[in-house]
Order: sequence, then structure tokens, then C-alpha cells
Amino acid sequence: MLIETLNPVHPVTIPENNLRLPDAVTVVHGPRRLLARFFIAGDRAARQLGLHLRVRYDFDELLFLNQQEVARGNWRPLLDMFNVEHATLNYENAFWVSCENANGEIVATFGGRLYNWRNTNLAEQACAMFHGEDRGQGCIITAEAATRISGIVIAAGIAWVRPDYRRRHLSRLVPRIGKAYACAHWPVDWIFGYVTSEHARIGMPASYGHRNVSHSVTYPGTPWADLAIAYSSADDVYDDITSFLDSELSPAISSQAEGGLAAVSPPTVLEHNVTKISSDGVFQGSSSLS
Repeated sequence: MLIETLNPVHPVTIPENNLRLPDAVTVVHGPRRLLARFFIAGDRAARQLGLHLRVRYDFDELLFLNQQEVARGNWRPLLDMFNVEHATLNYENAFWVSCENANGEIVATFGGRLYNWRNTNLAEQACAMFHGEDRGQGCIITAEAATRISGIVIAAGIAWVRPDYRRRHLSRLVPRIGKAYACAHWPVDWIFGYVTSEHARIGMPASYGHRNVSHSVTYPGTPWADLAIAYSSADDVYDDITSFLDSELSPAISSQAEGGLAAVSPPTVLEHNVTKISSDGVFQGSSSLS
């Protein structure tokens, strides 16, 4: 849920759907210079790989994509909180990022759902969030962080990379773009996502930019048991972006090793926002809940 007072300095207008990054971004919250630099560098990194990043609100199209890829055995069905047939999803409370190749095919996604938990927390809302509404389905939470994740919260998910585009580090770039977009757009306190405990054990959350992991969450009667919460505060996101810029989006353009993430040379950053810079007009579900 979202109330307009979350963003009092941001005009209440309907953003244009499916704009290419960085045209889609206005930095309203967070460190403007850092975020502007990151969006431009991340966009350039994707273009070095022949890909384009877009910010979207058309969740019917996301569902159609998911259903196609599920039929091909490449993805898992969307959780209810990202399924437009089971949840009210629009520009006010959610977004998704698509990564598209030169043929216009979507090869990677990431998305976020906004929750106003200023008077509650994940521990109290986990059941309703996961199932769309709390009908007594049940949720077993022992993760200590669940009580601390409150305020303005982004639940991250729909993180997917098409099989033929894996091993190109898109699972490192696209989620960070999505998390940065959320922090630039809303006054975010926390961003979190679920991963399996096994993937938490082998360090998968760190590849998505999360430094904190808390165990565990179980949804009885579903395939999702012994989940871990991978989470970051807004400051954690900014620290991670800074490190990512320095280590993987370095100022020098490196040789483009096969399967690697191209480095880029960040241009001069903008003072206030990164919209209208040009006139051009989800890693595999097995590594996180999709």
C-alpha cells in the first residue's frame, strides 16, 4: 500500500511506462550524484553487452512473460504479490526492470513491491504479503530481522535471467539497478528478498548486493520452507553501489571478456536528476523466489 504523503515533494503524476534507463529515473531521494552516476554507468554497462534496461509498470506483460517462460521450463510461477491476477499492482506501489536484447526479447528481470509498514513490520505482515492477504494460511518466522524490517519497505523479487544469458553477470547488475531505482523513487528504509537457506549458505545474497541475512521463514503448505531473509537498509544500498561502481563499473573501459560484465567510463553526473538524458523513445528463479 502507498499513501501520497510518502512522496510529498514528488508530483503525483502517472510515470510513462517502459522508458529506457536512465530516461525513466528522477532522483527524488538519496544521494543524487551517486545515484545519477550509477544509473548512467549501469545503462552503459548493459549497452556494452548489447542490452537495454527499462523501467516498467505493466504487470500484465510481466505475467505474460512469466507464463511463457514457465511453459518452457525456464522460470517459476510468480508469487501472488507480483501476480496482477492476485494483487493490485501499479506505478504507485510496484515496478519492474526489464533487460532486453537487440531483438526486443526480455532476457532478465527484477522487481520491487512497496509496503508502508510504518506501524508494523515484516514479522506481522509476512503472511499477507506472501499470499496477497492473510486468510490464516500461516507463517512460521524465527528470523530476528523480521521484527526490525519496518517503515517504508521494498520487497524484492521476480529476479530472473534467461538461461542463454546467464554467466554474463546480469544477476549482479540488474538487481542493483532495481534497488537503486526504488531508493531514488521512494523514501525507503529497508529492501529485502527471500532466498533459500542453501543459497544463503553459498553466499548468493552478496552477489545481489545484500550484506545481511537472517534465518528463517517458512510458509506451511507451500514449497517454500526454511527461507532466509536477505536485506539491506537504504544506506547499505548506497554503500554497495559505491563499491560496485569502483570494482565492476570502473572508470576504465576494460576488454569485454566473454560472459563478463563490461566496465564503463561514467560521464559527468547531473545535479538533480537523470531523466530525459537521451531521446530514445527478474537471475534464475532457482537462486531466489521469483
